[in-house]
Amino acid sequence: MLPTILVTGGAGYIGSHTCKALSEAGWLPVAYDDLSNGHDWAVRWGPLEVGDIRDRDRLIEVIRRHNPVGILHFAGLIEAGLSVTEPMRFYDVNVRGTMALLEAIMATAPIPLVFSSTAAVYGTLERSPADETHPLAPVSPYGRSKLMVEQMITDLAHAKGLNWTALRYFNAAGADPEGELGEAHQPETHLIPLAIEVAVGRRSAFTLFGKDYDTPDGTCVRDFIHVADLARAHVLALGRLLHGGWSTALNLGTGRGYSVRQVIKAVEEVSGRKVPVLVRDRRPGDPPSLVSNSDRAHKVLGWAPIRSGLDDIVADAWNWNSRHFEIKEARHALG
Repeated sequence: MLPTILVTGGAGYIGSHTCKALSEAGWLPVAYDDLSNGHDWAVRWGPLEVGDIRDRDRLIEVIRRHNPVGILHFAGLIEAGLSVTEPMRFYDVNVRGTMALLEAIMATAPIPLVFSSTAAVYGTLERSPADETHPLAPVSPYGRSKLMVEQMITDLAHAKGLNWTALRYFNAAGADPEGELGEAHQPETHLIPLAIEVAVGRRSAFTLFGKDYDTPDGTCVRDFIHVADLARAHVLALGRLLHGGWSTALNLGTGRGYSVRQVIKAVEEVSGRKVPVLVRDRRPGDPPSLVSNSDRAHKVLGWAPIRSGLDDIVADAWNWNSRHFEIKEARHALG
């Protein structure tokens, strides 16, 4: 029998890609998901257990039945802008949900945990690229909820010996290069798929929030990391913990940032279609620039991004999304 890994949020975007990577590495992923944002069709490499991350008893039941040797924790809410208007919802799901998971782990066995964290724990960068020594000063309830979870995990590790790794990644993007999985949020909030929805005719224009940031072209700059590279990093982090690696937090990024306007241009070039832009005011909770220094992950995990150039990211996302959307050729012909 293959060793089992519990993947909370395993029917979601990054979780499902990581389930595929786990399967390819010789593990059996068990996806635990309430399907509020995930999709049952994305669970292909192991069983699906439907459940709420806040349901401690259900988590205990699943852990005891499948006896996983490790846990990858993706389940949670991710929209930084929404967290500003609905903060308690984010603390409820992200913080209380993780508390239920940690209680379930302690009630069964203190198996290693890899936590899906975020660069949002850094807030507005004092220096860029940012490494793991950068001050932790999140500017949104989303970022604060993730930092609270990191602190809870650290405290539990000191008290009970839990082995963990927190992966602070920057902007997940792209789709499975083989076309089996992709980004399918409802509603969609991420930059690249939103631009693609405009290119294929599902939206009339791309909404650009802010054009007066202190960046080269006035729009936010982000470090985009291919979802397949992220999935591989989670597998490496899990393997390291299972072989006795110490607990730590690691950045995952490329060290290069692209502006919103650069991403829109890349979508236009890959798709051959125009992406009209509608400029709005800045959103609260959006730092001007987030770029990673991931040297520590390279050293500790032996990991480096291999498919995270912007052209590859956009091309994979376009290939996935264009298969699922009706493309309106005349309306969006480039030029």
